[in-house]
Amino acid sequence: MKLTTKGHYSVKALLDLSLCPGYGPESVRAIAKRQDIPAPYLEKLLIEMRRAGLVNSIRGSVGGYQLAKEPAHISIGQILEAVGENLTHLPLDNPTATQAEDWVTFTLWQRLNQKVKEALYSITLADLYYDARSWQASLGEEASFVV
Repeated sequence: MKLTTKGHYSVKALLDLSLCPGYGPESVRAIAKRQDIPAPYLEKLLIEMRRAGLVNSIRGSVGGYQLAKEPAHISIGQILEAVGENLTHLPLDNPTATQAEDWVTFTLWQRLNQKVKEALYSITLADLYYDARSWQASLGEEASFVV
């Protein structure tokens, strides 16, 4: 499965927020600059994620966006679904022929799609955070990072 730009930017933005003290609030401009995401586009994605209950928006001079839940309670599947990503990336066409091989192939694709979806909903922002930190530590890099 390959993430679209929309999905990739959404995960990057929320992972960025997970690194902020108290998980935000952080301005769109600050997140966009750190993650090299166009700010107007990021704002649209954050609005979609706010509607899905993944982030809260805080008004005012020290406002911005913050995670609505702990990183361990936000899955990659939730993020992708919030921004309209299609979580089914394998062919699901019903076979037109009556041959057993067609049904076996169809059933296999259905099961693979289900397993991919389950995996996306089982991986959390906290998992990605620790994976990134482990990778950086293995390279001997500083603790701060761009996703």
